[in-house]
Amino acid sequence: MLDRLLLEELLAEVRLAPSVHNIQPTRWRLLGDDTLLLLEDISRRLPAADPSGHDVRLSHGAAIEGLSLALGRRGLQIAQVEPLSDVTVSDGLQPVARIAVAAGGELDGLADFVSTRASWRGGFRAFDPAGEAALEGLPTSSTDLVLVRDPPAVIQIAQLADEAGFHFLCDDAHRAELLRWMRLSRSDSSYERDGLSAEAMAIPGVVALGTRLVLGPLFPLLHRLGLAATLASERGKFANSAVALFHRPDGEDSLASGGAFYRAWLAMTAQGLAACPVSVLADWPASNRQLVERYCVPMRRRLVNVFRLGLAAGAPAAGRARLPVAELIV
Repeated sequence: MLDRLLLEELLAEVRLAPSVHNIQPTRWRLLGDDTLLLLEDISRRLPAADPSGHDVRLSHGAAIEGLSLALGRRGLQIAQVEPLSDVTVSDGLQPVARIAVAAGGELDGLADFVSTRASWRGGFRAFDPAGEAALEGLPTSSTDLVLVRDPPAVIQIAQLADEAGFHFLCDDAHRAELLRWMRLSRSDSSYERDGLSAEAMAIPGVVALGTRLVLGPLFPLLHRLGLAATLASERGKFANSAVALFHRPDGEDSLASGGAFYRAWLAMTAQGLAACPVSVLADWPASNRQLVERYCVPMRRRLVNVFRLGLAAGAPAAGRARLPVAELIV
């Protein structure tokens, strides 16, 4: 059923799943003709931004959902996901889950949007009737979303996002870690491999150079002068957008939450909407709490992430940075 060639075909699609900071921490090992081992490359952890490993585990969950979608194209399916805990790290790899594969899979309609889903960090154009209809269709596509469409409320959330983002930027370790994963120049050897490229972040070349300075050596001075928060603001990117609060059941394994997160994003893409996670809003306890209380996230649910979404004002980046398939198989 499974062999090296088929695994390579599958992973060419699986690697398109989202991961925090596009770090792509998931690795795969073929254990037999019906079993895969999912492992984490621990060198790609984010000790400052994700000390608990929650976001990395969400990323693994998205990869598992990507595997499910790829298998369905080939009449296969995931029969069982067995999470692994307290397993010894070996050669820099931490086993995360054992996955059993079986026949009987069917094509999932969302699989058609795997290749076009991307994080849209540019601006949005005003909603037209088709866009309004797309938004209205989202609640029926995913029960895990609370939509916020009222412009004054969106402005408030944009302001809160700036506060949350600046809270994390003021931490030196967090800021340094973010810069390590930002690819602000095409001369960076990893520009097309991983991380957050200037093109993907919709940052022009000159601004990219300034970004490195603002978040790097100039940040302490700019902070003292009261300019850093303004220079780091992304409030303008919320213009003409809606906001979607993505929530999942309390206590759910992040592997399952990550799969649902990927499906919700694919559902937005299927509706013709562009979206970008604003993870800081869920990561900062103060903003998370405010959003849950203000926008009536259901009881016994936790806010996992937040999207800004709408109609893209422009074309997406030409390509996406991804590691070669051969490096994902260990």
